[in-house]
This record gives sequence, structure tokens and C-alpha cells, in this order.
Amino acid sequence: YHGPALGSPREVSEYLVAHFRGKEYEAFVVVFLDNQHRVISIEEMFRGTIDGASVYPREIVCAVLRRNAAACIFAHNHPSGVAEPSQADQRLTARLKSALSVIDIRVLDHFVVAGGETVSFAERGLL
Repeated sequence: YHGPALGSPREVSEYLVAHFRGKEYEAFVVVFLDNQHRVISIEEMFRGTIDGASVYPREIVCAVLRRNAAACIFAHNHPSGVAEPSQADQRLTARLKSALSVIDIRVLDHFVVAGGETVSFAERGLL
């Protein structure tokens, strides 16, 4: 199964706002994409508490390989309502990007979602 191509950060953002609506805990989602950037699957990989979720790069690498994905987009929510990426968010993204680059998987973006607001790492030049 391949879903639609996610052509723009706006399309991804709209999907993610709907996905995270009403969640009172922090969750980390991976959008697995094929080489045409069509959606293979979207999965909530890690679930945390109201102010954090533990994310394990090894688990993401395994999941990407199981789905034969060529690229991925990360997203997590901030139940606090503030979409600004933290230093920890930026460090995690760098670690994930580095781990996935070893196996030629492109990280296209990482979104932080808070209510109806999103911040795209790619648009901010943080990727």
C-alpha cells in the first residue's frame, strides 16, 4: 500500500495537526515514505507523558528497514501548547538523521505540533 505523496510541508502539517488533536501526552510519530515520497505508513512509535517521550534511534532504524522506506518525516507534539523546538529536540533530530544516513535513508523533516500550530525543522534550517 502506498498512500498519497506528501508534496509540501503544509500538507504534512495539516495531517499532523489532525493526528495530534486532543492528545494530552507527548508522542513521537514517524511517517515512512517510499522513494517517490508516497506514504507507506504513519506510526506512533513512542508515547510519553505530558512533557516528554523517550525515543530510541535503534528502534526507528529497525522500523525503517522493516518497511523498506527510502525516507521519513518525524513529528512530535508539545501538549504544553508551545510549538518551539527545544535543544533536546534538535539534538535528537541530529542523532536520528546521522543514524539513518548510514543506511541511506533521507530525513525530510521533523515537525513539532502544538494545538493548531506547527514548526518545521526543514523550513527553519534546523535539519
